[in-house]
Amino acid sequence: MLIDHVEDPERRRLLARLGDIALGVGGLAAMSAFTACSQGHWLPATPDRLPRWRGFNLLEKYTLAHDQPFRQGDFDLIAEWGFNFVRLPLDYRIWTRPDGTFRERPLRQIDEAIGWARHRNIHVTLCLHRAPGYCVNPPAEVGDLWAAGPENDMARLRFARQWGMLAERYRDINSRILSFNLINEPPNVTGEAYVRAVSGAVAAIRAADRHRIIIADGAQFGRRPVPELKPLGLAQGTRGYEPFHLSHYKAGWVTGSDTWDAPTWPMPTVPTGPDQVTDPASFRRICIQPWQDLAAGGVGVVVGEWGAYRHTPHPVMLAWARDCLAAWRQVGWGWCLWNFRGDFGVLDSQREDVRYEPYRGHQLDRAFLEILREDAALDTRV
Repeated sequence: MLIDHVEDPERRRLLARLGDIALGVGGLAAMSAFTACSQGHWLPATPDRLPRWRGFNLLEKYTLAHDQPFRQGDFDLIAEWGFNFVRLPLDYRIWTRPDGTFRERPLRQIDEAIGWARHRNIHVTLCLHRAPGYCVNPPAEVGDLWAAGPENDMARLRFARQWGMLAERYRDINSRILSFNLINEPPNVTGEAYVRAVSGAVAAIRAADRHRIIIADGAQFGRRPVPELKPLGLAQGTRGYEPFHLSHYKAGWVTGSDTWDAPTWPMPTVPTGPDQVTDPASFRRICIQPWQDLAAGGVGVVVGEWGAYRHTPHPVMLAWARDCLAAWRQVGWGWCLWNFRGDFGVLDSQREDVRYEPYRGHQLDRAFLEILREDAALDTRV
């Protein structure tokens, strides 16, 4: 929607600000660029068929303890390297006061990120990594988003209010440019509990913006598709962390991972623990086929997170990454690496077995980057 067609003066100011920050300057030049990119090339996207977005999770606001503004330079590099996707995991406490009202400053920093992405033809997914009533990480929330009972209804109401606010704030931004990911990595809940948890939030989004694409992560921390959500008209998000023994080797937050044998790929035998994925064939059978069955019923699928921690041997990680990318490319799914800068990423990952390339003030894992870029290049050859 062009700014000239927006009657609400407050919304005109928001859209103008998004246009200005896209280039980092004000005035007619920024507004012209904003208008141009509003009409530029964006991949078609519907809840029943998501495009092959490819990119990175940016972690500036995924936890209150490490809250900081997003970095425009990240968007520059992501676009220059040919990627078209960022996922922004968010902690609602960053902008929510104890009385439930909202702070404008951190929300404007999210506006900034969307503006930078929009100018560079990068799709943005906003995800509540921490929401009222649930977070996969400690500390536990007050109330339980998933549990029945009136004592937990308040958490669901607060959850819906968060998404209603975001939907209203961004309702003039096309779904080709911006999507919503309701809640990061739900536990192993039933389909009934999942529907109960998110129905209010979906209704709040649709009341403000009936065309917004909404993505629901799979249950069991993104591993298991949830067909019961299909009547809500949602896409779904899976994960790419299998085998867990490989992706989280020596990860400090995983108890006992420092005692595991060093992973290989393929794995000759099933390692200690519940892993069943040992090679590309078992990866497709366990991690692809159940989600393909869901997609065949008209549900779009995206890999919202994937990656391997910095202690996984680099040659093993690269071989595994190639096979993951090939499997997702074969079924037409997009992906979003966790993360861009940091222990899983292509920049500043602090691996001990990588010869890094100094690059614009960062340490670049060139070998990993080129594998990711090749995945995008292969799309253009078919």
